[in-house]
Amino acid sequence: MSKIINNDRGIALLLVISVTTILVATALEYNRRARFTVLSTAAARDRLKLSQLASSGIHAAMALLAKDRAESDMDSLQEDWANPEKINELLSEIPFDEGEITVTITDEMGRIPINALVSFPDSRTFNESQRQILERYLYFLNDATEETPEDSQPPAIINSLKDWLDFGDDDAITGLSGAESAFYRDLDPSYSSRNGPIADIHDLLLVKGITPDIFYGSAEKPGLVDVLTVHGMRAAAGTQFTFPGKININTAELPVLVALMPSENLDLATTLYELRQQAITEKDAPNLSDPGWYKNIAGFGGLNFDSNLLTTTSDIFRIVSEAKVNDSKLIATAVVERQKNEKSGKWICKIISWDTK
Repeated sequence: MSKIINNDRGIALLLVISVTTILVATALEYNRRARFTVLSTAAARDRLKLSQLASSGIHAAMALLAKDRAESDMDSLQEDWANPEKINELLSEIPFDEGEITVTITDEMGRIPINALVSFPDSRTFNESQRQILERYLYFLNDATEETPEDSQPPAIINSLKDWLDFGDDDAITGLSGAESAFYRDLDPSYSSRNGPIADIHDLLLVKGITPDIFYGSAEKPGLVDVLTVHGMRAAAGTQFTFPGKININTAELPVLVALMPSENLDLATTLYELRQQAITEKDAPNLSDPGWYKNIAGFGGLNFDSNLLTTTSDIFRIVSEAKVNDSKLIATAVVERQKNEKSGKWICKIISWDTK
């Protein structure tokens, strides 16, 4: 009789242990799921806040650019859109409970317009002045030597770029180093030449001779991704289009000024850049609305840029809005174009590209 009782007690103990184990495991699983739900909800909440903050930064910058265009036809680094303090003042007016926004605005027309390398709408011939600009920059960038692969020498890259851009896709490659679709189809993976304007700057990585080092550059010398622009298309006759290729001398960074500078005056690029930066804070700064303002500076009177390449007016800008909430961060980049509303006569900004990461 005692054995039966002991067995019953043992079975009961096992049942209690089993039930307890199941309950503990179930509780732990519910706890894990609850914590996951809480964390997921918090992450989703932060992502939403990040998106809203970054978007607010973009639209605040757009409003600033539209206001600037209504007040002035000239664009330079002296203006509010290029002044971090002015931008921060504007952002401080945006009401939000938590998080922070950092916004920078740069002039897309202060870059080298890669699509202007060929003369659209025909596209069969080089735009010679643009070819010279790009060649000078490529030499500045990669310090090509005899050890540099032939395909990555500046003249070879430029020939390949022309074939990538022009509408012809036959055996008539440019020079001895160009490349049409026949070359790219033999690669693995294979693809075809663009045969038209470049829409995404990263497409340059597909072009024969352009290596990641040339595209991304280094800390000392920015690569093509930081110096070239694919924007700047303008309507031509009928349904045609063209790329005027104008570069804003008031906003171009030093590498672009080097590329613009006539070969015999390359040593003046740094001096001109430094003098322009100093003029930003000087009361007696030169009249930057005139593309030839540099000629009024002592020592620069004999400098002659190609007047067909220069402008002091821009309508396409790159806005980078970085939002932070807790430990999360989101960066939104928008390229916008200022346009005049035909009905209201007011200037507005239209988003032509948007990217987040």
